[in-house]
Amino acid sequence: MKNAVNWFEIPVKDYNRAKTFYATVLGTKITDYPMSEGSMKYGVFAYDNENQGVGGAIIEAEGQTPTHDGCTIYLNGGNDLGLSLSRVERCGGKIIMPKTSIGENGFIAQFSDTEGNRIALHSMM
Repeated sequence: MKNAVNWFEIPVKDYNRAKTFYATVLGTKITDYPMSEGSMKYGVFAYDNENQGVGGAIIEAEGQTPTHDGCTIYLNGGNDLGLSLSRVERCGGKIIMPKTSIGENGFIAQFSDTEGNRIALHSMM
């Protein structure tokens, strides 16, 4: 097993709003991925598939409900966590744990996204 996690999905209520939020906060592209089921909207975060990098997506579909409860997903906060974190509130999210040192393992922070999910960021700086 290369990674304990190989894929994740973040449930959203408003696909376009969430896509803009995550693309802006993380400074990345989210690619629409058409699904055969017409009512499902699916957007994939950029990831290194060729090297078996961990990937994930946002999903708007019946039965997908955003929540503050449950598992905590840590997204890559980039080279400087402060930069990604500075975009959260401008994009409609709310910081719930500021940039916090975890010693030699870098820094973490948590926020509520525009959909009501609790998500975390990690960075070495």
